[in-house]
Amino acid sequence: MCTILFISMAVYSSNAQTEILTLENCHLLARENYPAIAKLDLINKSSDYDIQNANKRYLPQISFSGQASYQSETVSFPDALGQGGILPSISNDQYKIQGEINQLLFDGGNTKNQKKLIKANSELQLQNLETNLYAIKQRINSIYFSILLMDAQLKQNELNIENLQTQVQKTEAALKNGIAFQSSLDELKAEILNIEMARTEYQSNKIAYLKMLSLFIGKKLSASSQLQLPQPNYISADINRPELKAYDLQKTIYDAQEKQLQSDYLPQMSAFFQGAYGRPTLNIIEDKFGSWYVAGIKLNWSLGSLYTLSNKKNIFKLNRQTAEADKQTFLLNTKLDLSQQDEQVKKYSELIQQDEQAIALRSSVSKSAEAQLNNGVITTHEYIQKVNTEHLARQTKILHEIQLLQAKYSQKFISGN
Repeated sequence: MCTILFISMAVYSSNAQTEILTLENCHLLARENYPAIAKLDLINKSSDYDIQNANKRYLPQISFSGQASYQSETVSFPDALGQGGILPSISNDQYKIQGEINQLLFDGGNTKNQKKLIKANSELQLQNLETNLYAIKQRINSIYFSILLMDAQLKQNELNIENLQTQVQKTEAALKNGIAFQSSLDELKAEILNIEMARTEYQSNKIAYLKMLSLFIGKKLSASSQLQLPQPNYISADINRPELKAYDLQKTIYDAQEKQLQSDYLPQMSAFFQGAYGRPTLNIIEDKFGSWYVAGIKLNWSLGSLYTLSNKKNIFKLNRQTAEADKQTFLLNTKLDLSQQDEQVKKYSELIQQDEQAIALRSSVSKSAEAQLNNGVITTHEYIQKVNTEHLARQTKILHEIQLLQAKYSQKFISGN
C-alpha cells in the first residue's frame, strides 16, 4: 500500500492538543456511548435482587389471622356424659386471633437450584447484550473505512490538481509567447474545475460519515478530522464469536432447570410456632377466653411430579440438542462467511498488483503525453484524457487498498478475533 502511507485523525481535546483516534478506540468509545450499555449494570443488579429474594426463603415467615364465628351446634359435655350442671357447655360463638411463625429447614434443594437458574439466566442476558454490542463493530468499521476512502481520494485529487496546475502555468507562459491557444488553457482550467467539484462531493460525503461516527463514539469530529490507517494483525483460524458462548449458556439453563426437577419430588421440612388468643382455648372444657400456643415440625412430601418427570427430562434433552444444532449452524455459516472473505482478500491483493502495473504503464504514457503536448504533437484534450486515465488507475488502486483492508477487518469481525 504505497499510495496510502499514513492517515491520522485529529480530535481536539479540551487542552487544544491533538489526539490520535484509532479504529480500536472507536470500537471502545462506541461501546461506552451506546445506550444499551446501561443494561449491563441493570441486569447484574436485577440478578442480585433475585438471589437475595431466593435466600430469604430461609428467613422466618410470620403470619397473622383472626376469626369470629357462630356455630349452630357445639359439643355439650353435660349431655354427653350425663352429668348435667357439672361440666360447662361450649359457646356457640367462638373467637380466635392467631400468629404463626414458620422456619424452613429443608426444601429439597429448591432454593439452591433456583439461585443457579437465576445466575444462568443473568449470564445469558449479559451475553446476548454482548452479542448486540459486538454487532456495533461492523457498523463502525463500515463508517471508518468509508472516511478513509474519502480522505485517500481527496489526497489523490490534490495531486491531480497540482499536476494540472503545472500544465496551466506552462500553457499560460506559452500563451504569452504566442505559441499556445486560449482554448487549451480554458480546457485545462475546466478539467481542474471538474476535479474540484469531485473534491466537494468527497468532502461532503466525509462530513456525513464523520457525523455518523460522532454519534456512535460520543465525540464531536470536524471536517478536518482524519483517521489513522489501521494495520490488521495476524488473524487466528479459531472462531471466538460471543454468540457461541450464548448457545452454551442456553444449555446451562436447561441443565439448571432439569436439576430443579429433583426439588419437586423431595420432601420439605419446616418448624412452626403458633400462638393464639380466643375462646375456646385448647382446653375446651373451660369455655372462656385465654391464650395458647402450639409448636412442632411439619413435613410435606408430594410425589405427584414423578408422573411427568421422565417427559420433562426428555424435553430438556431435546432443548439442549436444539441449542447445539443452532450452534453448529452458526459455526457453519460463520465458516462460509470466512471462506468468502478469504477469497475477497486474495482478490483485492491480486487487483492491487495489477493496479500497480497499470499505474506504471499509465504514468509512462502521461509523461510521454506531457512531452508531446509541450512539443505540440497532441492537443490539450488528448493530454487530459491520458492524465485522467492515469488518475482513474490511481483512484482504483486506492479503492482496492481500502477494500482489502476492510476485508481483513471483516475477517477479524466474523471470526471474533
